[in-house]
Amino acid sequence: MSEVMDAADAEHAHGYIEHKDALLKRLRRAEGQVRGVQRMVQEDEYCIDILTQVSAATKALERVALELLDDHLRHCVASAAAEGGAVAAEKLHEASAAIARLVR
Repeated sequence: MSEVMDAADAEHAHGYIEHKDALLKRLRRAEGQVRGVQRMVQEDEYCIDILTQVSAATKALERVALELLDDHLRHCVASAAAEGGAVAAEKLHEASAAIARLVR
């Protein structure tokens, strides 16, 4: 990131900002896997082979989601917990709902 953050920006920066490039690399890899699945369907590949690639793409996105969740807990939730009160309760509820969505 070429821009320098001031104190106000740093306070509101997302937890993943320090490894944003790595996340984007993982997302591009998952995008490539999904394109591969599309190609396999287009080319009438064997069902089981397609399912194997769908599983790989799903796992790649799950890894991104878990990394973002970990960042959220370490950064946003930890900051809110230090602040306490309604802000902490809101961030904990938000994190719990995100976890519930991931495990469905």
